[in-house]
Amino acid sequence: MFKAIMFAAALATAGAGAVYAQATGGTSGGTSGTTMGPGAGSSMRGLNATGAMTGAPAQMMTTLPQHATAVSNWYDQNVYDQQENKLGEIKDMLLDREGKVQAVIVSVGGFLGMGEKDVAVAFDAVTPTQRENKFWLAMNVNKDQLRAAPGFRYDRSKQAWTVASRD
Repeated sequence: MFKAIMFAAALATAGAGAVYAQATGGTSGGTSGTTMGPGAGSSMRGLNATGAMTGAPAQMMTTLPQHATAVSNWYDQNVYDQQENKLGEIKDMLLDREGKVQAVIVSVGGFLGMGEKDVAVAFDAVTPTQRENKFWLAMNVNKDQLRAAPGFRYDRSKQAWTVASRD
């Protein structure tokens, strides 16, 4: 639970920066296909050489964005195929410099954490639906396609996802 709360707080912070940039007309360019991680070529807020915060002050919101969904509806949630077979679980979400989710990391295969493989899937490939009054995530893919996809691993020293080595 604590992990989910911290993930939601981190995602909300990233999204707040994007909302502020849009409100002030600011932009931060970027290229697709780059390694995602803190400060990966970005000019976003951070600490300067003296350790002081840089960037504009945080803006408090008086209303919530329309049609927004909570990160907890996605993070650590199961993903199913079109026949309602469990494919895996969303382990992470990758945001671009504007704060938009570009990809999700789905953990597939394995049993009790053994033999799992983390694959990247385009965010648009995951379809949220309501079934039996429950939030439900589905993809038009099968387990074999996910198992054949390239694997990724999280490199804590780089704070970024990288291509997993083949064993």
